[in-house]
Amino acid sequence: MFLIGQYDSPFVRRTAIAMRLYGIGFEHRPWSTFGDAEKIAPYNPLRRVPTLVLDNGEALIDSGAILDYLDELVGPEKAMIAPRGAERRRDLRTIALATGLGDKSVSLIYESVLRKERLKLWVERCEAQVTGALDMLERERADLNTPYLFGGRIGHSDIALACVLRFTGEAHPQLHNATRYPALSAHAAHCEALPAFKEIVQPLSPPKG
Repeated sequence: MFLIGQYDSPFVRRTAIAMRLYGIGFEHRPWSTFGDAEKIAPYNPLRRVPTLVLDNGEALIDSGAILDYLDELVGPEKAMIAPRGAERRRDLRTIALATGLGDKSVSLIYESVLRKERLKLWVERCEAQVTGALDMLERERADLNTPYLFGGRIGHSDIALACVLRFTGEAHPQLHNATRYPALSAHAAHCEALPAFKEIVQPLSPPKG
């Protein structure tokens, strides 16, 4: 199977890190949604990443859907998310906050490099969404005394949060920094020290306007 997308995307990166932690081998095709859109299109007509193409040719799209498949593949004992109930809803809520924050961080990049004139109202709305999510996640992480968000074992919520924090810090340092969000920064540093995070990483390279 092969994974399409560059590792400066927090969504591609979270998928690749999960695959590495699961011990699932894959080929990486670092295609850009801008420069390589026509290569991506046969597998994903939305020309979005990540896209995971299985050995039988089936293409899975969206990081959440890909990880759901991988969880099924490894089984509930190894899956990095609770299988059901309140614990699963808690995990999914944190993942939704983290990936929503990532979406808005990406939107702000596109707004700055692809528009000749930035739409002030949209920028302010995105920035409010980013800081609102960061503020809530900071409070919630500060209240926890566990190595990872929900215990001593890494989960999808930890990976998603760490990947998005790195991306947002590189893309918008005025919105996310260690001084303003110490608990989140400590969480990210703990995750980034792991071998899989060190291996699967790429400095942010925004599209050119």
